[in-house]
Amino acid sequence: MRTLVTAAGLAHDAAKFLRFRRAMGVQYLRGEFVLNGFVQFIAEQWGWRADVALDEAIGRWLSRKTGRKPVTVGLEFGVVRQLCLYRRREDPSGYVPEHALAPVKESHYIPYIFSRDEVTRMLQVASSHRGRWIWARMLRTLMLVLYCTGLRLGEAVRLRMEDVDLRRGTFLIPHSKGRSRIVPFRPDLAQELRQYLHARHEILERLGVSEPRALFIRLDGTPLTVKSASDALRRLLRQLSMKPPTGRVGARPYEFRHAFAVHRLTAWAEARVDMHVKLPWLSAYLGHQDVLGTEVYLKATPQLLQLASQRFRRHLRSAGPVE
Repeated sequence: MRTLVTAAGLAHDAAKFLRFRRAMGVQYLRGEFVLNGFVQFIAEQWGWRADVALDEAIGRWLSRKTGRKPVTVGLEFGVVRQLCLYRRREDPSGYVPEHALAPVKESHYIPYIFSRDEVTRMLQVASSHRGRWIWARMLRTLMLVLYCTGLRLGEAVRLRMEDVDLRRGTFLIPHSKGRSRIVPFRPDLAQELRQYLHARHEILERLGVSEPRALFIRLDGTPLTVKSASDALRRLLRQLSMKPPTGRVGARPYEFRHAFAVHRLTAWAEARVDMHVKLPWLSAYLGHQDVLGTEVYLKATPQLLQLASQRFRRHLRSAGPVE
């Protein structure tokens, strides 16, 4: 027997589901966006009060656009499936779609990994940057925070003054991907931050404006936004020919996070550390939901694959011949 729903009923169920998730400490903002889109799609197709088979509604919603990436479809499907599982608490016979409906959940995107030489070149260019709102010291410090800690761009841009503890060398990252975490950093980054804060204070004093809560500010004293930071970093990447003059291909601002993770793993591999022991620590540091999100970096560069191959050959030699 098919499960019949209405857009209005699903909107009510989705609101209850969101309250349930947030009661467990999960912000679930992306999930809310997906669920709102799903409910709106049903309302547009069948109206708010008309009965519709839930399996048909999900199938048509997933295929509403052609050419979408399988990973995108899979992530959206996962959110709606969680809603269906929640609804089954009150209706044991309620429809829950099988995973096979959208089986591909792993992205096959290969990130661009900055070399250390490229990071140095980017910092040199940032240090001499002259923009209308983006200033050199701020841009350089933002890039160092991204590269030295692996923070997501949004996490770094949204840092507040009270989130920074220079004495202990830590950032507090509140409510990112449904959880908060403390990210320690090295003394040399703390020194860069002190220099930036001194320059920041001089700008605010010259403008005669009150102290903003945002760590990173523009030349007019207003908080830096994710969009303006992303645009500035993209222009820098194009300037250094790491990204074509137009289009979305090539290196992205997010690659600082990839570079941090891969360079850390490479250093462990060169030191012959058991990386599978270290992975959970790196996963927690990066704020990943689980270690699977961190394992993808193990195959991110030829250098890591070569180091793994060399270690495997040494293991075979030490094991001796098989009798």
